[in-house]
Amino acid sequence: MSSFDGNRPNIVFIHAESMDGRKMGCMGHPAMRRATPNLDALAEDGVLFTNAYTNCPVCNPSRASMFTGKYPHHYDCWNNHEGLHEDVPILRDTLERAGYRTAMIGPLDYAWGRHSIRDRVGSWTRSAEIMRPISRTPMPVVHDGDPWARDWELTWQAIDWMREAGRHQRPFMCYLTTGLVHPAFVATRRAMELIDESEIDIPPDLGPLEATEHPVMRYMRVTKSCDRELSERLVREIRHIYFAMIATLDEVVGRVLGALEDFGLADSTYVIFSSDHGEMAGEHNQILKRSMYEPSVHEPLIIRGPGVRGGATVDTPVALIDLYPTVMDMARTHYEDYCNDERYPESIDGESLMPQLTGDAPRERDWVFSQYNGDRCCTGTYMLRRGPWKYVAYVGYPPQLFNLDEDPWEVNDLADERPDVVEEMDGILRANFDYEAIDARAKAYDRENFTAWREERLADGTYREMMTHIYSGFDRQCIENLVPWSDEDEAQIEAWLARG
Repeated sequence: MSSFDGNRPNIVFIHAESMDGRKMGCMGHPAMRRATPNLDALAEDGVLFTNAYTNCPVCNPSRASMFTGKYPHHYDCWNNHEGLHEDVPILRDTLERAGYRTAMIGPLDYAWGRHSIRDRVGSWTRSAEIMRPISRTPMPVVHDGDPWARDWELTWQAIDWMREAGRHQRPFMCYLTTGLVHPAFVATRRAMELIDESEIDIPPDLGPLEATEHPVMRYMRVTKSCDRELSERLVREIRHIYFAMIATLDEVVGRVLGALEDFGLADSTYVIFSSDHGEMAGEHNQILKRSMYEPSVHEPLIIRGPGVRGGATVDTPVALIDLYPTVMDMARTHYEDYCNDERYPESIDGESLMPQLTGDAPRERDWVFSQYNGDRCCTGTYMLRRGPWKYVAYVGYPPQLFNLDEDPWEVNDLADERPDVVEEMDGILRANFDYEAIDARAKAYDRENFTAWREERLADGTYREMMTHIYSGFDRQCIENLVPWSDEDEAQIEAWLARG
């Protein structure tokens, strides 16, 4: 039944939502020792990348970057609304041109124009720094039924497709993406029992808004409705449920791996497991993503397959953008064979992981880059991770610097104490990315789009009502949540627009 012909292996790519890559047994998290047996086994059979990062800590730009091999600013993928247009070729198109059968199953969150008005207007108006919430997340829930039935339907759909594809000599690529483990925080009682509750780690910096020193993070806390201090009890519950959601995701991975064994395809198939970004889950008194803190940007990455060494770890930072050239190597094809098509960029930005999958070769580039230019963050944010250091540049605001070896919770900002490291890291960042120019492009886009939208809403008389809803948490609203859009709010908008 195997479609492996000695040269063209199959590729199965399981891509989760919002999974912090540090939350697995194989990553040494004590609460997860019984929760991720299938992911741990995958790591034992393949290579575990212990410092894998998203290129943008929000869904759509992250996937758009991964599927094109270009950093998000190349296609102006600034926020969840601004994804890829239909004429942009993605990895799937390239593989099909290389002779692969392909399937992409699950929420394909990379396309343009698929997200809410909240995601658009919240992103466009971020520089006005309106200190009001634009999102709300429900309280955590333990479920007696099956809250993830949709993900199981998608999993069986992928398994059925692979069964049929495996009957042909033509190699295949199957991409399966899940709703797990994106909030809301909902888990089954059975999954909750897999978590060692006594080992759930509680962040050391829960506190009121005034305890958050960086102005960009204060803005983020307010717009995420995280301005109140989260209680230790609530954070423990959130993290317990979030960890249990990961345990359910692990079962999904196990079903896919078992199917490959049943179909006789395990030895002829590369398996990639990753996520689009992470989840704060209470760290720094936040939920969701969008920051450059580790729980938001650190995603899981495990790869096994033909010729891949087993039980190996790679600690050098890598990123999702590296998967495009890696898959090209897996498929025994070359990007250069396709970029003569005018729709393709001349080159891709990632660096193949194949030398690390098959041996212990050093990375040519020993750093990774992530960027964010969207809602709930009032300015462009640009991260460089290299060795123990993480440097975060905020255009118009002070930078942050953390030593992750000494300070894994990122509570000690060393930017003032180590100007030498700041200078070195910022130099690397600027040598590779004109991040102030990127920021200027993103903010010009914001202003242009908001101005046009505002004029349309003023003309039809819905402007203040829409802004009331967007800046009252938007979704899951009760009447008491609605705070009218005030003259003071509008004055901030007008002052921002006047700045040009």
